[in-house]
Amino acid sequence: MQLTKHTDYAFRVLIYLAMQPTDTLATIQEIAEYFDISRNHMMKIVQKLANAGFIQSIRGKQGGIKLGKPVQDINLRSITELMEATLKPIDCTSQPCRLNSGCELKKILYTGQRQYMDYLGQYTVADIVKQNNATPVQEQIINF
Repeated sequence: MQLTKHTDYAFRVLIYLAMQPTDTLATIQEIAEYFDISRNHMMKIVQKLANAGFIQSIRGKQGGIKLGKPVQDINLRSITELMEATLKPIDCTSQPCRLNSGCELKKILYTGQRQYMDYLGQYTVADIVKQNNATPVQEQIINF
């Protein structure tokens, strides 16, 4: 399964925020520039994460964003399910497949999909963030 850029950047935002000193606020502009993506796209991602409670957004002149939950409570499966428009590995109905009655591919792919999501569900942001407070965040961010 290949995740969309939307999910990829959601993970990056969460990792970036997790690597900030406690109670430090980051800005959408700062993160967008860091990852070299449009501010508009970043705003959509942050809004979705904030609406789900994964990020806390503080408005105003001194505002910004920070994690809305402890890193050990942010499950990778939950993020993937939130950000992906569909998790269907294959669609045999949009253009009805002539092989549908004798094909087991759909069953195999759905089983693999379920196992993939179950595997992701075993991990949290805490598991993917290197905890080394001596190194600045810019040197720690995972190079995807």
